[in-house]
Amino acid sequence: MKHLVVLALVIVAALAAPADDIEVLRSDFSNDPSGYTFAFEQSDGQKRDEKGEVRNAGSETEHIAVRGSFTFTAPDGTSYTVNYVADENGFQPQADHLPTA
Repeated sequence: MKHLVVLALVIVAALAAPADDIEVLRSDFSNDPSGYTFAFEQSDGQKRDEKGEVRNAGSETEHIAVRGSFTFTAPDGTSYTVNYVADENGFQPQADHLPTA
């Protein structure tokens, strides 16, 4: 479980790394045995906020449930936001631009 948290933080750090003239405007990370939180915002409009919590700690069904959102700007200048939950029911994204069943 700790490896998943570390992996998530490494991925976020890589995504938040500045490229050319893109600046990191905000970057927050927190990690403890019960879960993690992170958030970042960049000058290009990219944002991400996520919170993961350990569920069923110490049992065979221990897992991390995640809730978050990310925002990005498409090449045409349109800004998109995706809200999501990832838990025992899988990855569940919600956004106005995504098709629904």
